[in-house]
Amino acid sequence: MSPTGRALWIVVGWALFGLAASLWTEALAAWQFAGVVLAVIGLADAVVLSRLAKVTVGRRLPGRFAVGEAADVRLEIHNPGRVPAEVAVFDGIPPGSQAESMPWQGIIPPGARAKVTHEVRILERGVAGFGAVHVCRVSMLGWWRRKYLAGESATVRVYPDYEPVLKFALLAMQARQEQMGIVRKSFAGSSRDFHQLREYREGDPMSQIDWKATSRRVQLISREFQEQRNQIVIFLTDTGRRMRAMDGELPQFDHCLNAMLLLSYVALRQGDQVGVQAFGGTNRWLPPVKGSHSMSVLLNHLFDYRTTPEPSDFAAAVERLLAVQKRRALVVVMTNLRGEDSSELVPALRMLRSKHLVMLASLRERSVEDARVTPVADFGGALRFAAAERYDAERAEVLATLQGFGILTLDVPAQQFPVALANRYLDIKAAGRL
Repeated sequence: MSPTGRALWIVVGWALFGLAASLWTEALAAWQFAGVVLAVIGLADAVVLSRLAKVTVGRRLPGRFAVGEAADVRLEIHNPGRVPAEVAVFDGIPPGSQAESMPWQGIIPPGARAKVTHEVRILERGVAGFGAVHVCRVSMLGWWRRKYLAGESATVRVYPDYEPVLKFALLAMQARQEQMGIVRKSFAGSSRDFHQLREYREGDPMSQIDWKATSRRVQLISREFQEQRNQIVIFLTDTGRRMRAMDGELPQFDHCLNAMLLLSYVALRQGDQVGVQAFGGTNRWLPPVKGSHSMSVLLNHLFDYRTTPEPSDFAAAVERLLAVQKRRALVVVMTNLRGEDSSELVPALRMLRSKHLVMLASLRERSVEDARVTPVADFGGALRFAAAERYDAERAEVLATLQGFGILTLDVPAQQFPVALANRYLDIKAAGRL
């Protein structure tokens, strides 16, 4: 229990009254009497506050959180006492998260309940813990405040940001996924499997007409094709220290996870299988899964991935993947490319390419991009610009080397990464390379 600002101002006023009484002795008795009265009132107010029934708090959490995205948390505050309760409440949110509308302050009538909804943004994936709710109750006269904890602790799973996946799903239901930047290209050549025969429709290409069936039916008959299905996409995901670089509010690894979720959703809808192999201090393997319902399997596998301070061993990662994945697949290597990776990365990916179709998907760092476009105003700025140019040139050299060995590459900023990766996958399907 601690005094409020009102109590402190009363004490200051009483002290000033005492200063005046020291100069005017006739007021000394009145000052002493006022002191006794204030002490009795303050003591009584404190005793009453200590005997008042504590307010209770119940919390209702959403089923899941997405990292960096706000979600509604509902608090129900109950005053079981017979007098109004003036309280300030702060939810026990996980460390590092944000709740801009906290603390909540209000007066709850006797026996009434107050329902409070506030948004919480959690900035780290995994299992997050909500602690007990912090309650601060003010005494009836407003002289004292009493702080205590109410409610129970709870844990919740924080998943990667799947908003791009949901957005794509909603647009795809209306055949408008192009609004998101994901372009479905026409499938031609070896990327198509025969599906069925049907009557000719205006606009069908001449190469699609089945002339034997046309002669038998005495009308134009077209062949209908469908995309090749049951192919495999494997994410070889770097969880090493290089993926800890921050890009906005999230580390680059979280941007990679967002891209993985979007591409997984697209691939599963295409009838393909999706698997995950982690490296760089983490050795976790999810065998390829199939079907749109498998998105929940991927989410539950990926939500608690953590980056480590370990270096990224590309050679060991490739050896492990070759040991568990025998069938040909599109292997997407997710990392943050460095110029010094050439001596280890190129031989490892060449070995991987002997069995699979390989694509290196690398994130460009925003800090490097900013250094390259910021006007040079002093010597320090010139050094930053030169370092960024050299860094970028070394990356470009490694990418060109990989492309020379037939390895696909993708090198874009984090904000463009999910859509760019999904488009590259559709390009590969359209070309029949998988």
